[in-house]
Amino acid sequence: MFQQKMQEEEENRFCIYRNKTFNRRKIMIIFVAVLLLMVFLMGRLVYLMIFCSEYYGVRAENLHERERDIKAARGNIYDRNGVILAGNGTVLEVGLVPGKMGDDTARAESIKKLAELLDVSEEAIQNALGASYVQDDSFVPIKKIAKGNEEKEAQLLTIPGVMLNDSQDRVYPLGAAAGHLTGYVQAVTAEDLEKLENKGYHANSVIGRSGLEQAYEEELRPVDGTRIIIADETGNTIETLAYQPAQNGKDVRVTIDAEVQKTAYDQFAQDPGTAAAMNPKTGEVLALVSTPGYDPNEFVLGMSDARWNALNEDASNPLMNRFVNTWVPGSTFKGITAAVGVDAGIINPDENLGYVGLSWQKDASWGDYHVTTLTDYGETVNLVNAMTYSDNIYFAREALKIGADTMEEKLKSFGFEEELPFDLTMQASTFDDDGKIDSEIQLADTGYGQGQVLVNPLHLLSMYSMFVNDGNMIQPVLKYEENAAAKIWKEQAVSAQTAQTVKQSLLSVIENPSGTGASAKIDGVTMLGKTGTAEIKESQDDTTGVERGWFICETTEDMPNQIAVVGMVEDVKTKGGSSYVTQKVRNIAVSYLQ
Repeated sequence: MFQQKMQEEEENRFCIYRNKTFNRRKIMIIFVAVLLLMVFLMGRLVYLMIFCSEYYGVRAENLHERERDIKAARGNIYDRNGVILAGNGTVLEVGLVPGKMGDDTARAESIKKLAELLDVSEEAIQNALGASYVQDDSFVPIKKIAKGNEEKEAQLLTIPGVMLNDSQDRVYPLGAAAGHLTGYVQAVTAEDLEKLENKGYHANSVIGRSGLEQAYEEELRPVDGTRIIIADETGNTIETLAYQPAQNGKDVRVTIDAEVQKTAYDQFAQDPGTAAAMNPKTGEVLALVSTPGYDPNEFVLGMSDARWNALNEDASNPLMNRFVNTWVPGSTFKGITAAVGVDAGIINPDENLGYVGLSWQKDASWGDYHVTTLTDYGETVNLVNAMTYSDNIYFAREALKIGADTMEEKLKSFGFEEELPFDLTMQASTFDDDGKIDSEIQLADTGYGQGQVLVNPLHLLSMYSMFVNDGNMIQPVLKYEENAAAKIWKEQAVSAQTAQTVKQSLLSVIENPSGTGASAKIDGVTMLGKTGTAEIKESQDDTTGVERGWFICETTEDMPNQIAVVGMVEDVKTKGGSSYVTQKVRNIAVSYLQ
């Protein structure tokens, strides 16, 4: 037992010794490894500091903090049916590749042909080709053009060196047919940036300059995003320091019907004039046309000084927006005079005022001034007959009975001298330039839409809406809403009974075969309406003045496609008078109703 115990103790001492020896070795190995690693790192550091300092210094200098814009898209404008009126689309960028233009003679010929086709100066093309970055294989942009003109594109491609590239830009598919309606965008100016500070605009932003583009700028405008990064000399991102996402503009859908808009423009395109269409039950505006128009694509893609001067100097004023202006309404105003008089209890629609001839004045105090009318329709001179045959004398006589005070008060209640609540700014209708009817003659002339009465076409549509809405004037609206309910602008502008009485007289204008608007009759459709001819002349004896031709019509039945249309041509003196306009307005209504 003793020997066994001694043997065990000896074995234990040996194990302890062996373990200590092993641990010393392990520690030594670790120490040597750490020492070697430190020597290597110190050596590497010395190497980098002494032999590579210049290389890494250059790389450090080439690290840049960069701000990169993230482009956002402007919202599109759609009509009620989803047709694009203004949007982001594809255009053609016409450019030259210098190395493919040939020798000096061929080069000069190419520049000359291209200048003619693009309506740019040869000097502008030469300047573009002479830019410092241009190499033989460079694409040098000259001008953007609308896509789709195959004949012009083919002509361009016959010129040596010309290349056509697709490019993204703002496009207006209806062109001049909706130019005054859509408006256009242009690059912001320094003044814009100052005024719109902190609104997300920058030097490369665009902004709506007129029309829908301007009216809905807040919704349409995009806000570009920004990414601030650390990038190396090749542009690769090393680190993102800050990020602001881009915000695309919102799409806008309007009540306009692109087909009605195009039809209305086509009808009036040959004449300086205007047309507007509206659903008389809902107030949804279906078309707003000013003719002649301009193509907003030209403003976006760029136009030459010669083209700009031609537009400005054109006697027909294509840059003037006629549908926002006010005009002498002529006999279309007789419906309004009738509404004033009947509602005030002054006009008795059944009263026979008696025939007084085709020329009339109140008394000798009027001097040489007479009110004239065209048609002798017999001895029964009442409201229906006077409206049917457009009797100036009847409405002049009734206006005198109404009186200036009542006329002024009632017209103001119809929205005269008041801004129309509409997304596009319209000029306010007025009955006198100083807000007061100053004489009996002026009052008489006001009764049949002459004198100093000026009416906006859209306001006229709103006033006529009272005849099919129990005396309520419907507010015109431009922003589309599904199943939109009508908004009343002037509640009970007249009583329901008055509206019905005047409506019957206006129906006879079209429904009576002898009515001045009978040619507007559409089979199967009941419409009220009124023709109008406004004489613009210096005196009653002046024979050199112009005659504004008008026609307004409005559906009266509950049918799926309700429409009211008004049109005006600036001078119909040699074109058959208001009947010239009547056919145009009828064609617009027909295209929508059938």
